[in-house]
Amino acid sequence: MVIPTYWARERSVGWKEGDAIYDHPTPLDSEGTLLRALKSIRVLNERDFQLVVIAVATAPEIEEKVERKVAGIVKSAELDVETMLFSASHLKKVHELMASEDKKECIDLLRLRGYSCVRNICVFVPHILGADVAILIDDDEVFEDADFIAKATEFIGRKYDGEEVLAVAGYYLNENGDYHIKKPLRPWMKAWNQYECMNAAFDKIIGTEPRLKHTPFVFGGNMVLHRKIWEKVPFDPNVPRGEDIDFLINAKMLRFNFFLDNQLSIKHLPPPKAHPIWMQLRQDIRRFIYERAKIEHQKEVEGMQRVSVEDFDPYPGCFLRADLEERFERACKLLAEEYKAKGDEKGCEEALKNIEIARNEAMRWKKLDAFQLFCDHTKSLGIADEMGKQE
Repeated sequence: MVIPTYWARERSVGWKEGDAIYDHPTPLDSEGTLLRALKSIRVLNERDFQLVVIAVATAPEIEEKVERKVAGIVKSAELDVETMLFSASHLKKVHELMASEDKKECIDLLRLRGYSCVRNICVFVPHILGADVAILIDDDEVFEDADFIAKATEFIGRKYDGEEVLAVAGYYLNENGDYHIKKPLRPWMKAWNQYECMNAAFDKIIGTEPRLKHTPFVFGGNMVLHRKIWEKVPFDPNVPRGEDIDFLINAKMLRFNFFLDNQLSIKHLPPPKAHPIWMQLRQDIRRFIYERAKIEHQKEVEGMQRVSVEDFDPYPGCFLRADLEERFERACKLLAEEYKAKGDEKGCEEALKNIEIARNEAMRWKKLDAFQLFCDHTKSLGIADEMGKQE
């Protein structure tokens, strides 16, 4: 089991330009949610596993403080589970070893910055520990199902309906025990339409039988992966957020299917997000434009298959189509009006700036080959020598 935990500067300092952007990193002068998550492990009937906590800092200058802080929290949890900490000091040694063994091409995939690279660390550590299965959990969740481990490992690595199951997605329950996203819909949110698309996908996959079925979405904080998939599929560092669903897209390109288990749930209790809406939307548009380009730029490569936008309907497919920029522009204009009505001139300005950023991103990825960039990352894993021979 692997739990990444994200930490930021003290509240009095706040976010600085150049710091990594995560949804809700814990300020160093607070306790956050990690201890709560660790203590909830005690409810599990089965605790015969190794637990790895990945300490992630938003800036290099606080890495040592973060390592000490997280080490203290792990110690105070007093778990009867073999527990290890991995942080910047350990990654430095890994990078030095890779450089000495002429494996520098892997370094860019293994960094403690950005969701995708952190997720790569989340499977790299189990890999070097010799594990066959990794269960990825987040630190803003709590276990309530005593049989979670039994359910998480029931299908992984086995045949189901004639297909080997190498990736299983669980799902989140909110504080009310519901899997739907329930937030007051403001005008910009209706234009963007993300939560409606997500809830439609949840009802289609989570809310129906059979228990195990192919899924177009996955939750990074409730994901079960087999060694056979992480040895071939990387989390793509070009994606600023939504790395879990992007990994699903990557896996499907490499002929792996994700299954969702509608009995594998975990309680998700996130704190408020740390960054303004305009910044979150900016990351979303970069993510969706890149993923759309990755699908559009596909070509024939040995060991891979072509995927279509329809494979990911209703979500994230609804954000991978030609109307993406138009929908984003409507949402950002409405968000700008909302900021303006509140007297937030900076928020208004940044929301409108998102529209130009979206146009530039779309033009950028029309010129660059997003698919080949992803293929280059898979080659870093040493699994597709023929990729480099493609046009």
